[in-house]
Amino acid sequence: MKLMYKGKTKDVFDLEDGNYLLSFKDDVTGENGVFDPGANTVGLTVEGAGKAGLRLTKYFFEILKGQGIPTHYVDANIEELTMTVKPATAFGNGLEVICRYRAVGSFIRRYGMYAKEGQPLDAFVEVTLKDDLRQDPPITEDALAMLGILTKDEYKILKQLTKQIGNIVKEELEKKGIELYDIKLEFGRIGEEKQIALIDEISGGNMRAYKDGRYIEPLELTKIMLGD
Repeated sequence: MKLMYKGKTKDVFDLEDGNYLLSFKDDVTGENGVFDPGANTVGLTVEGAGKAGLRLTKYFFEILKGQGIPTHYVDANIEELTMTVKPATAFGNGLEVICRYRAVGSFIRRYGMYAKEGQPLDAFVEVTLKDDLRQDPPITEDALAMLGILTKDEYKILKQLTKQIGNIVKEELEKKGIELYDIKLEFGRIGEEKQIALIDEISGGNMRAYKDGRYIEPLELTKIMLGD
């Protein structure tokens, strides 16, 4: 296996069969030792975080597969902390797409003049550039098209898939009495048809979830959803 990329929370290897292998780590994003799914830096290492993230990711990707939603997922090996995925091409240098159900985090920091902390939002979709230097700036549909990152038709698909996936995750969490406040997703183009598909992961590390008004840490979220 050839190491292609060392990421904050995962490393990517090239497999000889044309697929890639994602190796999950126990590093999580945050600042000053506090976990934050929106942070651009590794804030801390939490034992078991990689396994918890992979278990939940496998769970959600298999649900999406069953519903015919395009993803890069092939299979996962929980004990080895690895996930086999199809190769995908990023939009530009990468986009993050957030689906928001409550006004928290960077949304409230930006729009606090009008929004109240925790107020309900109607699956608000927001796209940001993966750009650590500029702290992942938000970008509009028009700017994405003008800069050649994606077309307006691709943006419509991206937005539709984000809402669809966000709502599936939200409904699954609700079965355990958990409320999803927001979720951060990544997409890429797969295959010769350049089909837009969900990539990366779906875990506690890229969402904010609450139960009885209390924030649920990523490891605890996996335990509540899947047991020990």
